[in-house]
Amino acid sequence: MISRRSAFAIAARLSVVGLSVLALASCGQKPATTGSAKDTVVFSILSTESAQNMEGYWKPILADMEKQTGLKVKPFFSSNYSSLIVAMGAKQTDLGWFSNQSGLEAVRRSGGEVFARTFDPSGTDGYKSVIIVPADSKLTLQGLLKCDKTLNFGIGDKKSTSGTLAPMTYVFIPAGVKPETCFKTVLSASHDANLAAVANHKLDASTNNTTALRLNMARADNKTAKVKVIWESPTLPEDPIVWRKDLDPVVKEKLRQFFLTYGQGDTPEAAQQRANLAKLSMGGFKPADDSHLLVVREMEALEQLGLAKETGDQAKIAAAQKNLDGIKAERIAAEGKAGLAAPVAPVAPPAN
Repeated sequence: MISRRSAFAIAARLSVVGLSVLALASCGQKPATTGSAKDTVVFSILSTESAQNMEGYWKPILADMEKQTGLKVKPFFSSNYSSLIVAMGAKQTDLGWFSNQSGLEAVRRSGGEVFARTFDPSGTDGYKSVIIVPADSKLTLQGLLKCDKTLNFGIGDKKSTSGTLAPMTYVFIPAGVKPETCFKTVLSASHDANLAAVANHKLDASTNNTTALRLNMARADNKTAKVKVIWESPTLPEDPIVWRKDLDPVVKEKLRQFFLTYGQGDTPEAAQQRANLAKLSMGGFKPADDSHLLVVREMEALEQLGLAKETGDQAKIAAAQKNLDGIKAERIAAEGKAGLAAPVAPVAPPAN
């Protein structure tokens, strides 16, 4: 089973690479200049909602970025996590707003580096992955895990922390089930699309996250009122801002100063900046480094240990356990850094 999953994942990644390059070409994006100072940067943005909506939310922030840094800032929007990773690796983008898992992939494969992370204006430092069902549904988590192939389920992008990694780590693997063999259909889509599908009874259940639900609650359509949560994860770390390591140091410092001062202070300008951020459920940005990703690395290792246990192969189990123990030790050594929080070990759902 593991080899089949691996083969599928490799094929999917190869397909995404081709599609991503075409997508960037169609958007007119040109490779970013490297090796010398430059006056233009390309900022990638994960489209958790429609690109049109996200452009409206980000436009004033990017305008402020241009004003403060003196750089020309071009946006690149995509709802496909892998295309953001590929674009940074191809040096077609310079920095971007990533989810934790896609940010980790950008660091691993695309020469990326975490330099900042968001924080929530509510004061709650972090968010949660959830599983939602229609508000009038009687479905429970226990019923969801019966795996009788009668339900239609929505899941996030493969690189989504809350849409895929967290529910796999904390729900499906501990229960010993796989979504692809559990449900009648499994559809992968954005949080916004999955929310709409559940609200309109097109899906029986789907993954999502508390930030996406809260943001939608403030929108005119308010689909959140038409769903309810039947499971939520431990608190997950906020999103990282990642830049390419090879960016010119002068450009890096301009960008760093912008993010770490944006929305700070008591001036009318700062108040307007906070209002811009609030539309994205952001309170501002804090300094961070790659240790911010230790939590998601530990979640990945928990997932791999669960998959190894499914095989019964003692060598694979021992290797996965060793990897998990190493990441735990690394996290413990890094505790105390801003924004770092220990993950909670998964708890198996109650027996049917």
